[in-house]
Parts: sequence; structure tokens; C-alpha cells
Amino acid sequence: MSETTPGYDLRTRRRVWLTAATATAAVAGVLVFEGVKDTSPADTDAKSGPAVADVRTTALKIADDGTSASLGRRDTAPFSMLGVTWTDPSAEVDGTVEVRTRSAADGTWTPWLPLGTDLDARTEAGRSGVRGSTEPRWVGPSDGVEVRVDTGGKISTKLPAGLRLDTVDPGRSTPNPQPAAFAADLPAADGAANTASDGTSDGTSDPTSTPSADPSDPGTPEPPAPGDGTATSDDAATPTAPPVGTAPAPQSPTPPANTAPAPSATATPTQTAQPGPPSTVPRPPIVSRAGWGADESISPEAPEYLNTVKAVFVHHTAETNNYSCADSAAIVRGLYAFHVKANGWKDLGYNFVVDKCGTVFEGRKGGVDRPVFGAHTYGFNRDTAGIAVIGTYTDTTAPTAATTAVARVAAWKLGQYKVDPAGSTLLTAGATGNNFVGTRFAVGTKYTFRTVSGHRDGFNTQCPGTKLYGQLPAIRSLAAGPVTGLAVTSVTGAGLSGTTYYTTSAITVGWKSTTPAAFVSRYELLVDGKAVATTAGTATSAKAVLAVGTHTVQVRATHQSGKVTTSAAATVVAERTAPTFPTKPNLALRTGTVNTAAVPLTLKWRATDAAALKEVRLTAPVARTYGPTVTSAAHTAKSGVATNWAMTAYDRAGNTAAASVSGTPVILQESAATRTGTWTTKSSSNYLGGKSYSSSAANASLTWTFTGRSVALVASRASTSGQVYVYVDGKKVSTMDLKSATTKYRDALWTTNWSGSAKHTVKIVVVGTKGRPAITTDGIVYLK
Repeated sequence: MSETTPGYDLRTRRRVWLTAATATAAVAGVLVFEGVKDTSPADTDAKSGPAVADVRTTALKIADDGTSASLGRRDTAPFSMLGVTWTDPSAEVDGTVEVRTRSAADGTWTPWLPLGTDLDARTEAGRSGVRGSTEPRWVGPSDGVEVRVDTGGKISTKLPAGLRLDTVDPGRSTPNPQPAAFAADLPAADGAANTASDGTSDGTSDPTSTPSADPSDPGTPEPPAPGDGTATSDDAATPTAPPVGTAPAPQSPTPPANTAPAPSATATPTQTAQPGPPSTVPRPPIVSRAGWGADESISPEAPEYLNTVKAVFVHHTAETNNYSCADSAAIVRGLYAFHVKANGWKDLGYNFVVDKCGTVFEGRKGGVDRPVFGAHTYGFNRDTAGIAVIGTYTDTTAPTAATTAVARVAAWKLGQYKVDPAGSTLLTAGATGNNFVGTRFAVGTKYTFRTVSGHRDGFNTQCPGTKLYGQLPAIRSLAAGPVTGLAVTSVTGAGLSGTTYYTTSAITVGWKSTTPAAFVSRYELLVDGKAVATTAGTATSAKAVLAVGTHTVQVRATHQSGKVTTSAAATVVAERTAPTFPTKPNLALRTGTVNTAAVPLTLKWRATDAAALKEVRLTAPVARTYGPTVTSAAHTAKSGVATNWAMTAYDRAGNTAAASVSGTPVILQESAATRTGTWTTKSSSNYLGGKSYSSSAANASLTWTFTGRSVALVASRASTSGQVYVYVDGKKVSTMDLKSATTKYRDALWTTNWSGSAKHTVKIVVVGTKGRPAITTDGIVYLK
């Protein structure tokens, strides 16, 4: 800035001369006012002061045949962004432009890096000094560079004149210790300092200044026809009257020779700062220009405004994806400085810039909530806004955070003009040319565009990259709604059987959706079609209390657009009837090896439920859980010890019923029996009590008397063992063969049970089996 700079006194509306310090303070004051006025959470960023960028230029050496150019490897002043520019903005480089840079941190050189050459500088070519340009590239802090440009030796495609390297040091944003002091000194009683709801300046400027024109939409304007501003109409909304004291809308200067005649049905952007209309959806967090440290002194011209926004164009900045989001503000400052100082534009071309982490930055000044006339899509800047994602997305998809942020900005900006982000609109071409797929546009003719389009739809460029372009349908869906992927995922407090949940009453319903919470206005929990709970869009569950009976439970999501989605229904049965035990738990002896510490038992039961039995749990003397169809289980118990077997039945709703049975296994050894015939005592640690009886005499017998409800015969078995008859209460009930291929001791090989405990006798009689008459008994076990 020179020592004295023309400015505009907001108090008196008179042209004044400001010193460099005063002008800087005035600019800073406006930015501070923006930060204080705007209460959006992400916009409370006026603590940062402007950062002064350093842009340096170095001419390239062009070969004698005009087909190549270079800049030898050299040391440079610090920079983090670079690009190659040339004199004629309508000229193109038909070849490759590559650079390599030296890291300021460790001195290493990068490999050759390509610079995109499909940027059209005519986007803002109505200004003097505008230059043609490659895409600027972020390379990080560097202090050395080398450049080469090559057309492949094609003499017919000579390089444009004035080739030079532009390097940008974006500077550092510095703290502003008194953000509110200057703002308090700016009176607004006379309407002089109109400020938008988002806190940005209204663009009031020196009435003698000459605004820049959009070369993509040149010509003499006509008043717009009345229209509803919807996405299906090309009619511009009728502008409201300007505030008292604002400068009149200026006329565009004569368009340059490389632009087409003016279409007759378009309007000239104005410098009148109209308040932005409210949107149908919430505004996303946006880092203001003050927040990212814009040096407003390099773009002193007032912003220009459109009457409406019918569509947004999505771009990528064609830089590296390998950047830290902590550097995003510096990257935006670099883009700003490159567009203004290297390209010669009036301001940053894009209306919004989004980084890969989803942070949204205010682009071209004039108020994020207003229809600021940008420079982003040649031929179609009118009635549109530009959103650029930092990075290159030709072969790499943009991160979800970035596409989500783009969708939020698009939905909010289009929502200000009642435009459906999933719809189409008519845009009038402001220039003649082709788009990426070869569609030919003629100046002044209307063409159909998606309301969320890619840069390549309006101009012959790869932007926003093949991968990001392929993500536009998903971005439209997010922005337009409805909520997708909505489903009930859980019903806590209820048990699931098949496809039905069962509860006693209180439940917590969980859900999910594939739509980010930022796009969801609210969720509602529906029971039998009626809302019983309403939550924020960030919620994933809600509670309900159900009356007894069968219910349908659903979740209804309202997208920020107002579109409603309802999930598939879940069936939930509320019931409070406890399970029953039609067959109470009971015990019986079973076959197996007998030990004093482990007598084989069978626990039996049967449980049912009126709705849905879930399980039966054994809680004592051990813990076991059995499925709803299981009715028995094998266990063991200590002999001579009374044991209680406690069980609880659970249904799917959580209702319970308890039942139990007690029993004591008792071992009666052979010595407790009444004997007949010849028996021999045998001793071994393998026998119960260390002893047993053996006999080979036919008709020799042992008789035990006991009081119980179950009994088992215990014997030793071998390949030479014989047979015995078994009598119960005087009746022969079985003939048991003790023969076994393997030797067994303390083997309970026969059992019988009664419904209740009573006095009984068990008698065994030696059969005297031919060739193997001997039997060895180890007594009986009964259960009392």
C-alpha cells in the first residue's frame, strides 16, 4: 500500500485519503466488525489479523523456437505456493508445465510436479492486467525452485508470451489484541455501515470508483423478468430497493475483444448490498475472511452482487492432497494472493473454499449469505456460486468430510433462493465455448444444468476431477434429502425372538442412518404411527413406555430440507405374564461312575411362557443356562449332603418365575444288605468304602431296604463278570449283565425312580451264568 490511499469514510460518506496505517486500521476495523457481528460458532474468528502475502515473479527463458521454456534451479525467497502465468488470458499452454521445489525444512528436492493447464483466466478477463495461468499448486514451505515447460517440439503450438513463475508466501495470520475496539467507533444510525446478518461488510463504496465486469457475461443489461426464484426457472428474482444512501448500481465497462456480445436477457451484477434472504436449511459453520487472515488491502474494490443463485458449481483447486488441515487457512491465503496478484483478478475467484477435513472458508468477499458475483466458471458466473475443494480429485475420491461440507454449503446457499439441490435449472451462457464432454454453448442461449454441477459441466476442464465429479450425485442427495439408510438397530429392554421383540414396558430404541447428522433436523420415535419422543438430529436412540399389547415401532427422520423418511417397522410385544413350570424341577439318579463326592444325577423340568420363553437358568448349586426347549441336564452331587437345586425361567420380555428341588444321595454299601448264599469280601481302594462282596453261587442274594424316590445298583464289571436278577419290592424287574469289555469300578448300571419318596426294597440274585458266574457288587445309591 502506498503512503496515502483513496478510501471511503463510513461516517460522512465522503471520499477521503488515508495513510497506510489508517487504511490498514480501517480495513482491520471492518473485519473486526464482521467477527463481532457474526455469531455463527465457526465464525467467531476475528481474533486473527490479516496476513500479508509475498508474491514474487521470475521470467522464464523461452527457447528460440518458442516450443519450450525453463527456469534453472535456484535459491528463492520463502514460498509455499506457485504457478506459471503468461500475458494473454485467452492463450493456452499446449504441453506440460512442471516444477520441482526444495523443502525449506530439510533441503530435499521434490520430483517433477505437474501444474494443471486447463484453468481459464478469462473468468475475470474484463479487467486490465489479467493474465493466463496454470492452476496454482501448494508445495509447502520452500526456498528453491526449478521450472520446465514443453510443447513436445510442436512448432505450431508455440508457448504464449510473457511466461513467468509466480511464487506466493501466504504470510502468517497474527493475533488482533483488541477485536472490538474499532467496531465500537463505527456508527450505523444513518445506515452508512450496513452489515449482513453474517457480519460481513455490505459493499458500500466510493461512488466514483469503477467496478470490474464479468467477461463471461458482458453487455448491456435489461431488467429481469419477475420469477419465483425456483430451480426450474431462469427468471431472476425481482431485486429489492437498495438501502438509503447506498451507491447506485454501476454499468459494466466495455467488454474486451475476446468476449462475446451481451445476451439480452441477463442482468448486470450490482454493488448494492442487499441482505441475504433466509435459507430453508441451517447455515453451516464458515470461517470468515478475517478468520483465515485475508489482507483486504490487496483487493480494495467493492463486491458485486447478483439477483439470485440458481446453481452452484463444484471445483477442485488442482493442488496436492498431501497437506495438513492446519495449513488450510494459509492455502486459502495463497489462493487469494495468487488470484489477485498473479492472475490480476479483483479477489479470490471462488465463493467458498472447503478443505479435506470439511472446514468451510469464506471466499470472495461481500457476505457469505449474499449472492456475491464470483469468478469461478467462465460463461456461467451469473446466478451461480462456486465451491472449491482444496486438492486434486482426478484419481482420488474426496474425503467424506469434504463432500459433506460441500453438500451443506450447497444446500444452504441454494436454500436461500428456494432451489432444490437435486433439481435442474436454466442458465444463460455469457460466452461461447464448449464444456468437457463437447457440449457447445452459444452466448445468450439458455441451457439446462443440475443445480449442483461440476465445473466441467460449464467449461472444457477436468475440474473438479473425475473422482469428485462422480461424487456429485451423493452430494446432491445429501443436500436435497431425504435421510437415507434409516433403520431400527436395537430395542434395549426387550428380547428378540425371530423378528419380534418382547418387553414388559420400557424400551430404548436405537437407530442408524447413512446421512450425516448435520443434515438431519430431528428424529421421532413412533409407536403405532404416533410420535412418542422427538430428538435432535445428532441422536441415535430414544425411550418409550409401551402399554400391554402388540405394537409397531418406527423411527421418522426429517431432513433439513423438510423431506421425511420413516424406517421399516419393528414389532414389539409388551406383556407382563410370568413363565410357568408345568413340570417342576425334579431329581433322579442316573447311570455312571459313583464317587462319594460326585453321585450321577439327572435334573428334569419343563418351563413354558404365554408369549416367548427365552431361557431357564440354574442358579444353585452351580450356574448354568439352558435354552427354551431344554428339559433335562446331567449333574452330580455329594453323597450324604442335602442340596437345593434352584431354577429361574425367563421370557423374552424379562418376566421371570422361580422353582427349586432338594435331594440327598445316600450310598448303602453291600455290608448293609441282608445276605443269602455264599459271599466273599474283597478289598481294594477302587471299591466304595474300600470293600465289596463277590459271589459265584447261583441264587445267592443281597437285599437292601431304604426310603427314597430313586435308586441305582452299583457294581464292578469285567469281561468275566456274570449276571444278576433285580427285584424291586418283591417283583423281578430286570436281568443285568455285568460283563464289560473294559474293567469298571463303582459303576451305576441300573436305576429306577418313583414319583415320591417311600420305603422300598431292592434285591439282587446271582444267576450263575455259565462260564462266568461271578458278580461283584458295591452296594446301592438311593435319593431321599
